[in-house]
Amino acid sequence: MFAVHYFENKNLLLTQLLNTVPSVDEDIKIKGRKGKVSNVTSIDERNVHVQVTLEAINKNKKVIDNSKTKKR
Repeated sequence: MFAVHYFENKNLLLTQLLNTVPSVDEDIKIKGRKGKVSNVTSIDERNVHVQVTLEAINKNKKVIDNSKTKKR
């Protein structure tokens, strides 16, 4: 079992106990966000640091057209 620590830049995102260590360029999903493994560093025999690049969040939402609804 490995203690895998996922980092984005220097921010810790997630720590998991896993049987296998993720490989470089593997697609992963952390906290509902898609990302890719960019670097894997073995600290010791049990601890592994994984650098992740997550996709940007799109905060622009569509504007709902309320002109068709009945006004009261």
